[in-house]
Amino acid sequence: MKRIAVIGAGVSGLTIAQQLSHKPENEVIVYEKESQPGGLIRCQDVQGNLFHTCGGHVFNSKRQDVLDWFWNRFDQGTEFRKTDRYSVVHMRDELVVPYPIENHIYCFDQSIQEAFYKDLDEIEIEQKKWQPQNFEDFLRLRFGQTLYDCYFQPYNHKVWRRPLNTVPLTWLEGKLPMPTVEEMRYNNQHHIEEKQFVHATFYYEKEKGSQFLANRLAEGLTIRYNSPISSIQTEKDGILVNGERFDNVVFCGNIKQLVSILEGVDVTEFVQPIEALESHGTTAVFCEIDKNPYTWIYLPSDQYKAHRIICTGNFSPKNNAPSLATNRITATVEFTDEIIKEDILRNLQAMPYHPTYLTHHYNQYTYPIQDNGTRAMIQQLKKRLAPSGIYFTGRFADWEYYNMDVAMGAAIDLTRSFFDIV
Repeated sequence: MKRIAVIGAGVSGLTIAQQLSHKPENEVIVYEKESQPGGLIRCQDVQGNLFHTCGGHVFNSKRQDVLDWFWNRFDQGTEFRKTDRYSVVHMRDELVVPYPIENHIYCFDQSIQEAFYKDLDEIEIEQKKWQPQNFEDFLRLRFGQTLYDCYFQPYNHKVWRRPLNTVPLTWLEGKLPMPTVEEMRYNNQHHIEEKQFVHATFYYEKEKGSQFLANRLAEGLTIRYNSPISSIQTEKDGILVNGERFDNVVFCGNIKQLVSILEGVDVTEFVQPIEALESHGTTAVFCEIDKNPYTWIYLPSDQYKAHRIICTGNFSPKNNAPSLATNRITATVEFTDEIIKEDILRNLQAMPYHPTYLTHHYNQYTYPIQDNGTRAMIQQLKKRLAPSGIYFTGRFADWEYYNMDVAMGAAIDLTRSFFDIV
């Protein structure tokens, strides 16, 4: 019998624990500091409405193995709704433009359209001369100055709260549509919708949102709730987790905590660079808003600090309480970092769709920020810990901006690499 400790009952930890538990020779214990599973996908009931306390989590994947693993545990037809993403950008002048914005320049006035097509001529030449070195370079070189000025810069500045030329390109993979100049011209001339990015179509739980997903993945597992980890100590004959002996540990929490509680393995050289890792939190504000057909609403306007509205009330009818007025739905308004209630209310008054405050939740860690050396440093730490039987993965363990399906894929890859799970 091999005893394995999995630390964290978020998406990554639950995926790993389910994989490892299928082998009868494994005894898997999951430690979770909160009283329920889910991590970043946790939900709450608020007056009969469903509140995603960090974003609004949906499922789809371009990886067939992730799809197979997921649908072996859920019934696609009876437990989920398949939905087309209908996202829009709400501009300052009340213009609503479908997402991705670069496919819908024809919605703007003539001067913006002319400037955009002039940009395309210029960037077609510039793309042959040089490669972007940071996020600002990428946006200008990919979409042109006009779109950068009216949307990409103001929106992303709200999210990142730093000059975009200090944001590295490493986080971009799989996050944005990557159209060519030719495709942008064609898509605008023929009004073509972009359907290639991973969540253009997505699946969403009919009831209880992503908490339903977490609860299902927690079934059959031994999970010790309300159990924060204070020490992980390696010895010759095993690993002590809070004094209890295991053969292996899979850590799915925050990498900053791991290096601070780890004993028996020399990680001195990693302590300072890991302490220096930066991130943003989010304040998720749960609201009633005017009924609309959208899934996500992006907000570049500087009239308020919120950067997007996630219309979770449109993801499933069960997310809205029966008592909710027929012309209203629930939604999450998202702000980067912490914002006090007084400022929340002042911002909501300036926003479109007449949001009415219900409650809010601050998440200290939501968006990891990498620099050019982050990935290499994390990989070096993994190589240092693996011989001792300690492994890690997850959004803030790997310091990667994982969507839910990517977190599942990373967890599956780890169990294949180190535990012979096929």
